Amino acid sequence: MKILVLNEAKQSGGYAVEKRCAVSASTVKRLSKKGIQVVVEAGAGELSGVDDALFVREGATIAQDLAAELASADVLACVNRPTPEQIQQLKAGAMVIGHIDPFFQQDLVEQLAKQQLTTLSVEMIPRSSRAQKMDALSSQASLAGYVMMLQAANHLPSIAPMMMTPSGTIKPAKVFIIGAGVAGLQAIATAKRMGANVLAYDTRPVVAEQVESLGGKFLKIDLGDTGQTKDGYAKELTDEQKAKQQDAQRDAIADSDIVITTAQLFGRKPPVLIRKDTLALMKPGSVVVDMAALSGGNVEGSVAGEIATVEGVTVIGTGNWSQQVAKDATDMYANNLFNLIDEFFDDEAGQFKLDLEDDILAQSVITHGGAIINSMLNNAYAGA
Repeated sequence: MKILVLNEAKQSGGYAVEKRCAVSASTVKRLSKKGIQVVVEAGAGELSGVDDALFVREGATIAQDLAAELASADVLACVNRPTPEQIQQLKAGAMVIGHIDPFFQQDLVEQLAKQQLTTLSVEMIPRSSRAQKMDALSSQASLAGYVMMLQAANHLPSIAPMMMTPSGTIKPAKVFIIGAGVAGLQAIATAKRMGANVLAYDTRPVVAEQVESLGGKFLKIDLGDTGQTKDGYAKELTDEQKAKQQDAQRDAIADSDIVITTAQLFGRKPPVLIRKDTLALMKPGSVVVDMAALSGGNVEGSVAGEIATVEGVTVIGTGNWSQQVAKDATDMYANNLFNLIDEFFDDEAGQFKLDLEDDILAQSVITHGGAIINSMLNNAYAGA
């Protein structure tokens, strides 16, 4: 089996520069030991701290003719998704693995199906105990939580911890984190390590204990029935619940030096949690980080990919958070991909065993045999 890894920093046509790589030196070595041929496009690992020579030492070969390698690859391993031009060059029956963003890339998904490609979207991997080692969304979200808190602290015109000085005591910064999923919990942990006072909120009361175990306080708001999906994602709120939530959070936001929003809905546009009139209540120089800025935004006035000033508040919507720590992000993502391939690799046949009855593959494989086979996606496209 041949795996091809692209240099995604070279992507064009509206694709963001990607600093991460789908393989690390360590996973190349482990894949090679399984008899898998790994071909890497030149420079694929440079932005995450791995040069071509190290990949070669661990068993990979560097692609000399990318078009020929695309035409012969059995698996195309991506961090994000291939371009339409690359998809056209892949042979029928090849597998594409990556962050496909399938709910918002219908044309690309239809092209993948038309090209007779098997597509595994890592976003669709279920959050189950067995799939935990393959859960790329969680691994990258954990790093995002860390990076968002660092970015907020860097833009705040004061320090995070309490400090006793000869001229008096500096009070600790107040940090309010909305959403206590993987990213939110890591942001809480990072803020506490920095010495800040942390308050957090989530629509799922079940996570209050996790917030408190990290040293944060949990803001309790009675919204009635909320809960979470079977995969652990927060359920979408009604308009009434959203209005009640925003009203209850207003005082906490106004009192905070830093607010980090991490609310994202699986397969849907994220909810707007903070309006401009609420931002206007915050102290000048306060910082808000909008994790969902690139996909629609939790904060009114946030600008995708940029740092904006809204009502005197610095609103960070740069996105691509885990790329700020590209080395660790690559190591984690590459391990997720190795664990996925290892789980389904048939050592005797030397191929990826595509068992669509398996609960992990049944949910994460979205195209196969010329069709889009994921019912959730087909329902979303039908209702678009």
